[in-house]
Amino acid sequence: MPSYSTNMRLKFPILALTLEIITIILYAVFVDYDDGHGHDDHGKNSTHKESPLSLYPMFQDVHVMIFIGFGFLMTFLKRYGFSSVGINLLLAAFGLQWGLLLQNVWHVDHGKIKVSIESMINADFSTATVLISFGAVLGKTSPVQLLIMTLLEITVFCINEHIVVGLLNVSDVGASMTIHAFGAYFGLAVARMLYRPGLKNGHDNEGSVYHSDLFAMIGTVYLWMFWPSFNSAIAEPGLPQLTAVINTYFSLASCALAAYATSSLVEHRGKLDMVHIQNATLAGGVAVGTCANMSIGPFGAMLIGLVAGIISTLGFKFLSPILAASLGIQDTCGVHNLHGMPGILGGLAGIVAVALGKLENSETTATLQAAGLASTLGFALVGGSITGLIMKIPIWSQPPDQNCYDDSVFWEVPEEEEEKEESLTHGDHSKNKTDA
Repeated sequence: MPSYSTNMRLKFPILALTLEIITIILYAVFVDYDDGHGHDDHGKNSTHKESPLSLYPMFQDVHVMIFIGFGFLMTFLKRYGFSSVGINLLLAAFGLQWGLLLQNVWHVDHGKIKVSIESMINADFSTATVLISFGAVLGKTSPVQLLIMTLLEITVFCINEHIVVGLLNVSDVGASMTIHAFGAYFGLAVARMLYRPGLKNGHDNEGSVYHSDLFAMIGTVYLWMFWPSFNSAIAEPGLPQLTAVINTYFSLASCALAAYATSSLVEHRGKLDMVHIQNATLAGGVAVGTCANMSIGPFGAMLIGLVAGIISTLGFKFLSPILAASLGIQDTCGVHNLHGMPGILGGLAGIVAVALGKLENSETTATLQAAGLASTLGFALVGGSITGLIMKIPIWSQPPDQNCYDDSVFWEVPEEEEEKEESLTHGDHSKNKTDA
């Protein structure tokens, strides 16, 4: 076992400030405001030019998902709430700056990257991949390791996204493949590299308590409400964007019913499991993403949501224990069940929908869609494995097994201070009694 040193006093500030200063220098050289005359960020649609702020409501919805939705969804651990919300904010704040740079290096206009609301939405999307992967290693990593993961993962994500969307012309408007499947399998690969035999039989702090599960449901409800914006934000304005909103709306509704029903079916005496409700109810938003803007019909969206809700719930109940026991993948948040399998389902649904001619005015083929899914999984697994090996180097302040899933390793926790004071006071009282 490596000799762990969790002291971040120099490592973390130096790394964080170095990354920020480098980013500021790069922005000073390469980034400018979008004046509305150049081409758009991803070359997908230059029709968002009628008003520079026309996409701002969508941007705010996506922002809420990234910072409140993802952050609170991970607060289910009883002693890890500060880290779930706090480190989520840290990673997203760095990730969106880095993502905006790298996503647009392919689209430099007169030597400058132009910042618009659309490029900010896409930058938020790039951070979503990191926050999904964060869920797979939640509680077992330090902020230093996670900043390194953010730097490397967004770099790999941007390369894969450029190949899949830019070069292969794959349709993935809600990013079932490029964000959800990528983030999940990247995170699982990292988790495998960081496997801890000492946690094989679980950990005292790995569970939830009543109020921590309630906090996590805040994240679920925010994500559930705003997911139609996530899937439609970069769709072509007009009918395709409206279609994406409607399809996501119905897929989520159907998925929720399926998740509740399946949870009751597989649990003892038909009771509902809060873990299933927090996560599997969202799988429909993930799974319908790739074909959100395609004319699959409301019933088609509902069908995708139904299947997603069932497979996600079954994954939490049966597959997660198998992954942990057989493959050594300790997936804290079950991202494989919420993002991984539904992301692949979304990719497969997109292949079928394109083959059936449901995507209008496009040269995309089912073969290209399949190539996009394969590329994404390949980049995620290889990139995640390499990143995991780098994160495993025992100098990054990672917590030892006994201190996993505990905020007090990296945070000043009020309860801890009270306990210290109580123990000191108690010690004084005992000493006085002994003296007497």
